[in-house]
Amino acid sequence: MTTTAGERREARDAREAPEGLLGSLRQTAGQAGQSVSALLDRPLTSYYLLLGASTLLLTIGLMEVLSASSVDGFENHGSSYYWFLRQLTWVVLALPIAFTATRLPHRVLRWFAWPGLLVAVALLALTQTSLGVSVNGNQNWLQLGPLRIQPSEVAKLAIILWCSHVYAHKERLLGDWRHTLVPVLPVSVLVVGMVVLGGDLGTALVLMAIVLGLLWVVGAPARLFVGSLVTVAVAALYLATTSAERLQRLTNFADPFKDYQGAGWQPAHGLFAMSSGGIFGKGISASQQKWGALPEAHTDFIFAVLGEELGLVGTLLVLALFLTIAYAGIRVAVRTRDPFVRYMSAGITVWLTAQMIINIGMVLALLPVIGLPLPLVSYGGSALLPSLVALGLLLSFARSEPGAQAALDAKRRRRTAGVTAGGGLARRRR
Repeated sequence: MTTTAGERREARDAREAPEGLLGSLRQTAGQAGQSVSALLDRPLTSYYLLLGASTLLLTIGLMEVLSASSVDGFENHGSSYYWFLRQLTWVVLALPIAFTATRLPHRVLRWFAWPGLLVAVALLALTQTSLGVSVNGNQNWLQLGPLRIQPSEVAKLAIILWCSHVYAHKERLLGDWRHTLVPVLPVSVLVVGMVVLGGDLGTALVLMAIVLGLLWVVGAPARLFVGSLVTVAVAALYLATTSAERLQRLTNFADPFKDYQGAGWQPAHGLFAMSSGGIFGKGISASQQKWGALPEAHTDFIFAVLGEELGLVGTLLVLALFLTIAYAGIRVAVRTRDPFVRYMSAGITVWLTAQMIINIGMVLALLPVIGLPLPLVSYGGSALLPSLVALGLLLSFARSEPGAQAALDAKRRRRTAGVTAGGGLARRRR
């Protein structure tokens, strides 16, 4: 049986069609990859990623604080907006300070390294005096007139600033392991010990993570880094066993339903909230667990309420925003030529990322409940203010990336020229 020329041409076209389609898809994917790569290579990429992700997280946080705290606010304070208005007040107070941080010259910032550390240590010491206030069994709050603050939150930013200043000053000496550890490790142990003395194991773990992260960034020898990591893990386990409540949480976190009426109550209801949210959630303000079943719904376990109301999509969005901040922070640290900026950026990134991982791990019953807020999202002015200042500093560092300031200046000139041209056109029309 013979085939005509037309049939042979159709058969050849049929064979080549998949290859042509595959080639087209490859070309499209390559062009998309080049576009993303070009976008990420722009000087202001880190700046806009930090600004956008932080703004979205802060907005989501305010929305969820209003929802998660409405029942408690109405029952205990007579207004569903009680906690939300307090959080909004902290945001209004913190934003100008964070904006000032974005404009602060780096040499001026370094002047605050030693005073900041001394102030943090003094505040931590005051928590063990008559000015200290015990909250949930932890003596880690300070009552200063009408203002109640948590000094351990200030200590996170203070220890990052001080360690970065010391390491930048000793940049050429860091090849010697003694300069890597001294005086950073002894002072860090002092600060962590003072936090542990107040019973705040969660913040102590974050501080330990910050110090270990900085040791890794400055290039501490592997044996020192691994040894420090093992020491921290053993110390954390030991401290957890010194409290009967912490020991219960440590032994029951993997299966909170084993002690459902006791230590497992909070993580169990956190899982109820997360699992009932489904893919898209029940809707904003539609959480059921916030009606008294879930303790600390607007603080430590706000991620559970978020998962119930916004579902898997909402939780993945929040996780993506934190990872965006982490990516931008690492990008700033890698691209900068200033060692102080490198260490500060790395420390802030480790801080926010570690605290996010621990908080979400608590809610998902992957880690014991140790009382740690979700940065920018949970209620709490003592945690919000240092976090926003830290992000303001990261924005400042992003502005100092190669070509970033020039790009901002050029954009500002174009905007000014556009406004001037618009004004001139309006005058000519009149």
